[in-house]
Amino acid sequence: MTMISKTAVGIAVGIAGIFVGYCFYFDQKRRSDPDFKKKLRERRKAKKQAQKASSKMPDLRDHELVQKFFLQEVQLGEELLACGEIDGGVEHLANAVAVCGQPAQLLTVLQKTLPPPIFQILVQRLPVVGQKIVSQTQMAEEDVE
Repeated sequence: MTMISKTAVGIAVGIAGIFVGYCFYFDQKRRSDPDFKKKLRERRKAKKQAQKASSKMPDLRDHELVQKFFLQEVQLGEELLACGEIDGGVEHLANAVAVCGQPAQLLTVLQKTLPPPIFQILVQRLPVVGQKIVSQTQMAEEDVE
């Protein structure tokens, strides 16, 4: 077993102390910036808007768009659930189930993988998402006519 010299330990502790001090200094400088909270709110608002915009239903006649949308919604739903954002995750998974070609099979897979309370929320949200798709399809047909 080798002994580490006192000078090596002292140097390592000194470097670690300098690094921690550096972190505290710049964190304090960042937080004392008058625009910090404003920028933070803007970033969060932009992120929410981007998530809402990404959930816009595709044209259901275009199979490629529907497939891409389905994969995107499943991925977003899983990521949000992993982060603890249950409402957002369930919303995206409900969108995926709504556009899925075989929703019964997808629901059985989700039932096995999701915790029961989250799966119940998903099942309750499906009729609302179904209505949303029907209304968007009707509006798209009216635009064509």
